[in-house]
Amino acid sequence: MENNYYEHCIKLLLERGVTIDDIVICSKHLQAKYNNGLTDEDYYNAVQRVLNKREVQFTIMTGVALDKLADQHVIPDEELQGCILNDEPLYGIDEVLAYSICNLYGSIALTNFGYIDREKFGIIAELNDDHSQCNTFIDDIIGAIAAAAAGNIAHNKGTVKDDKCRK
Repeated sequence: MENNYYEHCIKLLLERGVTIDDIVICSKHLQAKYNNGLTDEDYYNAVQRVLNKREVQFTIMTGVALDKLADQHVIPDEELQGCILNDEPLYGIDEVLAYSICNLYGSIALTNFGYIDREKFGIIAELNDDHSQCNTFIDDIIGAIAAAAAGNIAHNKGTVKDDKCRK
């Protein structure tokens, strides 16, 4: 059976106001000073490699579903509903979910995620500041995808041919 999760996830991201180009910009921001010879297409390909991983797709679907449920005020626990809707600073589960993406690309992706999550660059800042919808999970997921793509690039020493270890 063909993986139709990819297209579904792209649709979910677009519904939440996120394009692949937005993620590319964040990934390039994280890695550009270390690999200044790469093109936007190189970053786009790295983001695509991350988005094509099933674990990433499941994380996107889960995070978007939780944000949507919070928007609809249907989370059965009132306290949890408030934590998610208000993106409580010590809630942290949104970051933990995003770590699952970073873990695919090691410590460099994790440190990149910590940096971009703290800095709130690009679309991540827009999502964080947009209170018209709940973005508690999606902003961290986007940061993790960008960080993982930057990690993919770093693992390949500036080349973005594949995910295999290089000798």
